[in-house]
Amino acid sequence: MIVRHMPPGLPAGRGIARRLSLPTRAPATLLGLVALMTPGTLPLAQTQMPTVVVSGSRFDENSNQVPANVRIITRAQIEAAAASNVPEVLAQLGGLTPSGFNLGALGLGASFDLGGFGATANSNTLILLDGQRLNPIDSLGVAWESIPLERVERIEILHGGASVQYGNGAVGGVVNIITSSRAPIANAVSTSIGGNGTVLGSARLEKRVDSRTLQLNASTATTNGWRENSAANSYAFNGRLIEAGSGVDRAWVDLSASHSRAQSPGGVVGQVGTGDPRAAKFNNIGAATTGDNASLRAGLVRALSESVLFEGEAGHAQRSVGYYMPYFASADSVAGGYPGGPNRTRIESWETSFTPRVKAEWGQGVHSVLGYDFNRAREKYADSYGPLAEQSILDNQGFGYYNNLLTDTQRASLTSHSVYMITRAPLSHTLEASGGVRRQIESIEAQDSNISSPGGPISQNHSFSANAYELALNRQYGTGQRAYIKWSQSFRFANVDEFWGFDPNTYERIFSGILRPQISQSWEVGGTWRAGPARISGSTFQSHTRDEIRYDPITYYNTNSPEDIVRRGILFDIASPLGSGWEASGGGRLQRSIYGSGDAIGHTVSLVPNTTLHAGLTWHSSPHWTSGGFIRHVGHQYYDGDRDNALARMPSATTADLYTRYTEGDWEFRLTLKNATGKSYATYGGYGYVLQAGGTGASNYYYYPGDPRTFLLSARVRF
Repeated sequence: MIVRHMPPGLPAGRGIARRLSLPTRAPATLLGLVALMTPGTLPLAQTQMPTVVVSGSRFDENSNQVPANVRIITRAQIEAAAASNVPEVLAQLGGLTPSGFNLGALGLGASFDLGGFGATANSNTLILLDGQRLNPIDSLGVAWESIPLERVERIEILHGGASVQYGNGAVGGVVNIITSSRAPIANAVSTSIGGNGTVLGSARLEKRVDSRTLQLNASTATTNGWRENSAANSYAFNGRLIEAGSGVDRAWVDLSASHSRAQSPGGVVGQVGTGDPRAAKFNNIGAATTGDNASLRAGLVRALSESVLFEGEAGHAQRSVGYYMPYFASADSVAGGYPGGPNRTRIESWETSFTPRVKAEWGQGVHSVLGYDFNRAREKYADSYGPLAEQSILDNQGFGYYNNLLTDTQRASLTSHSVYMITRAPLSHTLEASGGVRRQIESIEAQDSNISSPGGPISQNHSFSANAYELALNRQYGTGQRAYIKWSQSFRFANVDEFWGFDPNTYERIFSGILRPQISQSWEVGGTWRAGPARISGSTFQSHTRDEIRYDPITYYNTNSPEDIVRRGILFDIASPLGSGWEASGGGRLQRSIYGSGDAIGHTVSLVPNTTLHAGLTWHSSPHWTSGGFIRHVGHQYYDGDRDNALARMPSATTADLYTRYTEGDWEFRLTLKNATGKSYATYGGYGYVLQAGGTGASNYYYYPGDPRTFLLSARVRF
């Protein structure tokens, strides 16, 4: 749930609106791509790329047949890179930019923005583990610590909307983390030590007897942090039992548990690059967040006939999150006679899902997928105040606090049902059409018992529905080459945090109502090409979102934005061997996310850089030695809360990670230098109300600094 106890922004000075013309059709430069859709103009495809993905239709399929921009990170790439956790893999090999409040060496709380949504990226980028969603029902991020890196077989990054396949939240893109269920047996133990007292450890054990395979994964991590009050630790365990049948048939059951504790240094007051980034904010001294996650999942794959395949999963997950802010139990926090906020918060939630589907082959290359998704989740949020704050609340009854309450309690539950169908049919030897639809109905219940609610406890319930569709053409015209064009509609429902805003008088959290789902319509043109040894992939896109769910810094409420928001851009990736053991890769995103109507027309959405670029270089100097580096550039972006684009911008930043790796038999050693140039940058920045010592506050800039230069020395052995 939302843990900010002050509104993150006050009304900024009104800027000069700059109207931008919105194109009504694809740019002329794309006509060459569209021409590739014409049957018979190019030779038939000789072979297809061997990579298999499941993000296209939720069944295994060849990546050359998926009409989408999909990037696949293999196990070999993960092992050869400089990453120590999943967020670092996505940053170095996926070209994604992590953001968050206190990422640190463990990457806790990292979020990724695949669609240019800024502050709401967590709710518009869907994260999956073996096809099952990891996004919580609130605004909190994914528990990355629950996914040991040794367990990951590959990662698929699908850019663009995919609500037909995955429903709610698959608007900007999908990250599907695939764990090893059919890979060769691989036992390994690794350990790492690094700067700031960082120690990492992991183990993977696997045993196969006849048709049964038992997999066990465990990991642990700890760091002292480079900022004051920024130490963190985590550990995770996963066990999976797989029963393999004949052919594709298999069944599995998976049990996972994880724990994390991270101290919270808070933001640095001022613009990026000012202030003391190592110091914790005064009211964050001693603050910490704990998280516990547990899940039980099971899955089944069974061929019902030669032409019908069934897959399905069922799962139950539980989560407990606690926040501790000792400052709000101190005398300083009740300046002016008003409490500054609760000093303890507890969130308890659970989620149950059931996702069966069938794939039927109709002959002549035609196949259809029919599926049903059920999800039910519930969350309880409870605040408690220190003794001094409680007395202040009682003393101010009738002046912003009511009902003789000394605690805040919120409850919310979500129940969703959805059905979907996807069909793919060849139009010629090289041209294929596909399409799909989904309808999702979500029932929402919310209750609020709040010290700031003058009318007493509030209870509200509502049901909303949303539709998704997709229509695409995909043409294969050479070895591993294709071009596609796609139209789609995606959606997301509000998460439970977004039912609450802030009281403009007390700045306490208050119920603001259940919101409508947001709808995004988009078109996309892209493909994959080969130029000599180089492989090039890319796409250009434009989306139009109405009823977008965003925080309004003027009303202090979350709301369905009255302005339509338009996003357009170009994505590209290039990978090529250079000879003599050298390999190079690179790519980026050039994008605009702007308000397309209303008084903010032409303004850029905060926290969305226009340019992000990445590049990698690897040198296999001998059978034993591999060295390389990864560079990431993030362009200027507006601070969160600057809806009018009237303030300063967060500066651009370029960071680099370097590594060298030595292998000898089953042993592997690696030295990694992260942020090698020691660049100062921010993983998040905003403008709004900032609490100052003495209980006063004022509007100001604030930011969360990224990690400085540090090293990591690792050793790994397979057995």
